[in-house]
Amino acid sequence: MATQGLRDLPLLPGSPRKLSPRSVVRGGQDPRNGQQYLKVPGLQFQSPQGSSSGDSGQASSGESPHTSSVINNYLDANEPVSSEARLSRMHFHDNQRKVDYVLAYHYRKRGAHLGQGSPGHSLAVISNGETNKEHHAGGPGDIELGPLDALEEERREQREEFEHNLMAAGLELEKDLESKSQGSIFVRIHAPWQVLTREAEFLKIKVPTKKKMYEIKAGGSIAKKFNAILQKLSSPLQPRVPEHSHNRMKNLSYPFSREKMYLYNIQEKDTFFDNATRSRIVHEILKRTSCSRANNTMGINSLIANNIYEAAYPLHDGEYDSPGDDMNDRKLLYQEWARYGVFYKFQPIDLIRKYFGEKIGLYFAWLGLYTSFLIPSSVIGVIVFLYGCATIEEDIPSKEMCDQQNAFTMCPLCDKSCDYWNLSSACGTARASHLFDNPATVVFSIFMALWATMFLENWKRLQMRLGYFWDLTGIEEEEKHAQEHSRPEYETKVREKMLKESDKSAVQKLETNMTENDEDDEDKLTWKDRFPGYLMNFASILFMIALTFSIVFGVIVYRITTAAALSLNKATRSNVRVTVTATAVIINLVVILILDEIYGVVAKWLTKIEVPKTEQTFEERLILKAFLLKFVNAYSPIFYVAFFKGRFVGRPGSYVYVFDGYRMEECAPGGCLMELCIQLSIIMLGKQLIQNNIFEIGVPKLKKLFRKLKDETEPEETDPDHSKRPEQWDLDYSLEPYTGLTPEYMEMIIQFGFVTLFVASFPLAPVFALLNNVIEVRLDAKKFVTELRRPDAVRTKDIGIWFDILSGIGKFSVIINAFVIAVTSDFIPRLVYQYAYSHNGTLHGFVNHTLSFFNVSQLKEGTQPENSHFDQEVQFCRFKDYREPPWAPNPYEFSKQYWSVLSARLAFVIIFQNLVMFLSVLVDWMIPDIPTDISDQIKKEKSLLVDFFLKEEHEKLKLSDEPAQRSQGGGDRSRRSRAASSAPSSRSQPGSIASSGSQHTNV
Repeated sequence: MATQGLRDLPLLPGSPRKLSPRSVVRGGQDPRNGQQYLKVPGLQFQSPQGSSSGDSGQASSGESPHTSSVINNYLDANEPVSSEARLSRMHFHDNQRKVDYVLAYHYRKRGAHLGQGSPGHSLAVISNGETNKEHHAGGPGDIELGPLDALEEERREQREEFEHNLMAAGLELEKDLESKSQGSIFVRIHAPWQVLTREAEFLKIKVPTKKKMYEIKAGGSIAKKFNAILQKLSSPLQPRVPEHSHNRMKNLSYPFSREKMYLYNIQEKDTFFDNATRSRIVHEILKRTSCSRANNTMGINSLIANNIYEAAYPLHDGEYDSPGDDMNDRKLLYQEWARYGVFYKFQPIDLIRKYFGEKIGLYFAWLGLYTSFLIPSSVIGVIVFLYGCATIEEDIPSKEMCDQQNAFTMCPLCDKSCDYWNLSSACGTARASHLFDNPATVVFSIFMALWATMFLENWKRLQMRLGYFWDLTGIEEEEKHAQEHSRPEYETKVREKMLKESDKSAVQKLETNMTENDEDDEDKLTWKDRFPGYLMNFASILFMIALTFSIVFGVIVYRITTAAALSLNKATRSNVRVTVTATAVIINLVVILILDEIYGVVAKWLTKIEVPKTEQTFEERLILKAFLLKFVNAYSPIFYVAFFKGRFVGRPGSYVYVFDGYRMEECAPGGCLMELCIQLSIIMLGKQLIQNNIFEIGVPKLKKLFRKLKDETEPEETDPDHSKRPEQWDLDYSLEPYTGLTPEYMEMIIQFGFVTLFVASFPLAPVFALLNNVIEVRLDAKKFVTELRRPDAVRTKDIGIWFDILSGIGKFSVIINAFVIAVTSDFIPRLVYQYAYSHNGTLHGFVNHTLSFFNVSQLKEGTQPENSHFDQEVQFCRFKDYREPPWAPNPYEFSKQYWSVLSARLAFVIIFQNLVMFLSVLVDWMIPDIPTDISDQIKKEKSLLVDFFLKEEHEKLKLSDEPAQRSQGGGDRSRRSRAASSAPSSRSQPGSIASSGSQHTNV
């Protein structure tokens, strides 16, 4: 077969000339520029016997630019690199070049066996199977490799081409030796200064200038004093990190430009760009580097999706629990942020952003603001609850229900087995309902609606403030550029479409033009291509929602049948309601937790079959589907109890039956609000405790244990070059891969719904949310610092679609709370009775007013209580409803009181909703989205930049003019001495000086 010769690759200026102990590859400039080059073996194809043909010592003419393989250059075994000699575990083995990114893949060789040869040598195996040393035939320790299978060979060639393209982009690579029959290989990537500056200019990365930090001045003297006092009081709560300071200082930053290097404070090239920025630059190169052998696949994400590489990740800044005083950002974050012992401290948001990037920094800033906003709502909620406890003895309706002298004989709760009962037996339920069903809950509902609006407005202000301090203003173009990268699945779908529509030549033409014709990408998948996916999405989402409703209905049937079964037994008859409610809520909780996991997987699958083009579109559609399914799943049982339970029961003598003999369940005598409170509290607390402790803590630990056991069970092969201390890329590879912020946001958004949607029935919801979030912040922090691979730093100016979802929940909560107060609670019936039907303007007689009469002789045959043990013969029983009595002209029809209460409820919903919406708009108008000091400083920073540029340009021109003026002055003196009588020439010289000076002034 055809062979490929050696290829010359340049050594970039400033790079170390000595080879590293591991394979180092350099890509760079044109060989015609006179740069030093490294001889790298070209791609060779083995014959079936394992030999390679062709001249390997000379580059063949017409060499393809993607056929050079990556050299593996190792030290001999008699030149070991001890772990003590390594200055840092984050550098190449030359201790000079920093590892900015790591690619990992698993290789497998077939037919490998040990030969015989001279011992004591570590052979460097080249990608084509040869060694880079003289071969000692027959010596022990030599490795003879059989031919790779077709799939592994294809992947190897694709990796070689991709790595060569990375070298052509200027990156430097160090690669492990494939010395075993199978194992994991790490390709370390280093971005030299030339690449960093080029990409920083291309990405418009803002960096600090020589201008020293300037102070963000407060609005006035009062604001300054207040900030000083606040800073002094909160000093014990501040984390001890250098990036977290409240001195209101900011660097004057400007997008990097190689033509204006004199503007920046470049003291050390290795540390000018921090690690997160360096890894982001390398990741951008990885995303846009193509591989023609992999069907012109674009970017590292496509290669990972096709199993060519297994993982790609930046390195953590060392170990977080290393002994000694050596400090890095990861260790500092662990000590001051990711431990439960520092739960009382503020978060070091600036350091989080520096280490993880702006996207993750904004999430933790949002979570911190949300948690701090829960403090006032928790205080008000506790006050409302205490008010209910303090006024429970003064509640007239509960007193009347508990008064046994009233002797309200109630109709049976079920057919045959249930007897008549006294209303006073439900005294405990009525008293407990008053804790949550009192006038204070109405005020609290209005407060929480305004609280949600204030939270969102303050988040917009904080977002703008962070965007200013983090130099995120004007990154819309950068975000648009990030959206241009197509997803691997999208490219595959387009390729399949073209393969069906045309011949193979058209596919090849498509592959060559895939990266050039970006404007044509929009038309590659039309709505006809996506219609099956959309149809499947619509049908699947409807099915999932119907499944959720079916499960809720199944739990309802369980409650009805269990209540009927327990009522037959005299021993369990007294605790029927408590038993049924508790078990049904637990079943609901378990079902919600299981369906949450299923719906997350289903939402991801449905989004994949839609084939969105970009990662951002994919993420937004996934979030919308997952939120819709999980919202319905979490709140369906609560909506049933709040608005449907007890509404379709019917009346005695004309009950509604689910199945033959099973009546629809009724609310408790004190109303459904107490049961709604129980349902809400158990589901909310259960979701938080189980998901936090089992799913977020237990499952990752089980995965880690499983991987450890798997590694221990696999047979190990001796690796003489393997150091005793694991490298940082090995440690990071064993961590869990980062999968995005969607699960973290989703958990908090569902909790936000619990706090705002049904707060009228559960004023203590903010308290439990606050306690959960104090732990959640540190739990998420510990997960990011200790258990996950370091995410890629992503720049973004907001939290995206999550803000729209929060805003929607806030508006929806106004309507829900209005209906909870109007329909579920007894607040409106009490007001109507007190001001329309009460004789003395009090609630005396309210219970009797809400109970209707029924003639027991009109009960259906076979539904009367069997063996009634009631003390006296019953002629009329009472049931809770507004209906005409049996002796009225229209017995059991809805009474005038019913229509009065219904109209009052509807009027309350309209008034409450419009009042709260008006107040929310007022709050929105009063609180500006951009803080005044920030808007002023943005204008001030522009003038500071102009002044700074003029000053630097002046200094630059002054330095460049000094040598010219000195040489020009010497020439003038010599000319004057040689031609003192030449008046015209002596007069012309000052003119040229003046011209130079005027030119300098104009600049």
